[in-house]
Amino acid sequence: MGPETIYPPEGSICRMPIQAYVLIRTHPGKARNVAEAIAKIAGCRSVCAVTGRYDVIALLEAEDLKGLGDLILQKVHTIDGVERTETAVVV
Repeated sequence: MGPETIYPPEGSICRMPIQAYVLIRTHPGKARNVAEAIAKIAGCRSVCAVTGRYDVIALLEAEDLKGLGDLILQKVHTIDGVERTETAVVV
């Protein structure tokens, strides 16, 4: 790129995926099963069963905020054993 090159090209839209950490509480004894199910979801970048206030923490990625919401509501919330979630969007 020369000194007059504009990147991204003027008039184009540079889109980056949106990522969020999803903090999940599960029903007792379900953390491992929930983590394994989330690992199979397209858009899951990382998932771990953890100790503490939450039982599972997942890093999810989608094309946009709507896609992220759909992923959480239609995929994560429907997994057997998920009690509740809290989402922290990466800024």
